[in-house]
Amino acid sequence: MNFKSILLTFAVLLSTIGLTSCVDETTFANNPHGNFEALWRIIDEHYCFFDYKQKTYNLDWNEVHDKYARQFNEGMTEDQLFEVLGNMLAELRDGHVNMYSRFNLARNWSWHEDFPTNFSDTLFNKYIGTDYRQTNGMQYRILDDNIGYLRCASFENGFGSGNLDEIFAYFAPCNGLIIDIRNNGGGLITSAETLAARFTNKELLVGYMQHKTGKGHNDFSSMREQRLRPARSIRWQKRVAVLTNRRVYSAANEFVKYMRCCPKATIVGDKTGGGAGLPFSSELPNGWGVRFSACPMYDKDQHSTEFGIDPDHKVGLTMADIIQGRDAIIEYARHLLTQ
Repeated sequence: MNFKSILLTFAVLLSTIGLTSCVDETTFANNPHGNFEALWRIIDEHYCFFDYKQKTYNLDWNEVHDKYARQFNEGMTEDQLFEVLGNMLAELRDGHVNMYSRFNLARNWSWHEDFPTNFSDTLFNKYIGTDYRQTNGMQYRILDDNIGYLRCASFENGFGSGNLDEIFAYFAPCNGLIIDIRNNGGGLITSAETLAARFTNKELLVGYMQHKTGKGHNDFSSMREQRLRPARSIRWQKRVAVLTNRRVYSAANEFVKYMRCCPKATIVGDKTGGGAGLPFSSELPNGWGVRFSACPMYDKDQHSTEFGIDPDHKVGLTMADIIQGRDAIIEYARHLLTQ
């Protein structure tokens, strides 16, 4: 199966909000302990980053079982059960791991919560102005130094070829291009690939992916190549800077992975948030939904990007910048592109 077929198959799976294919599980009792054992087993048999996270921060899923097993009793309320199960899932430190009930959503946002935002709506509004163009959820304009600026805040929408042609034709006179994906939490991987395909003239190896072949923590298929094919329409031939921060996640993280392989692209800003696992879903005995990373993806050097991608140029946004009305990340990119 080629990369395009993989993308079409898994387009919705990389959305940070969507649920996907289900897995069959052994029957457990619908009581607090039964739901705990069901959840622990689902993750144990299908989650894809145990080895990586054991090496990164000494995660031991068996120890997690022993730690939380003693916290369950038959007198627990639903709220208490949800809280403890959510705490157990948080041990995975994975933004693609969620639990859904009729009253709450268990989530782990540690990948961005303790980091600077490096983005300001006030500054963005200053740079984009009021006479910008807009299509497919993207906003764009030409800055006063003849640098194009494209704001892509989400990959939740599909990008039409005609819309992108109009954008790149508009930017044709520009000396360089900035693509600002800060705070982009992901969406459709096909959208990330469609946009990235405008920045290469030849097919590129951009990464690899695997899928689980068994219930063991290390039961995976062989590495399958991810290849980025050039768009069949207008392609950008000049330098491009991609702006990132810690809230760049999931399909947006994949976009950065693709762009790092494009010859005239530079990444500016902060390390991305990561999210390199293709999410699948299942259900607990009480009907609560569970989502988890099941298929790992890697960069072209077969390194995991689960915990983010470092920029080529690390630049932050300070309070002084905001007071002065200056976005240091945009300005740094403009400097690079006008050298």
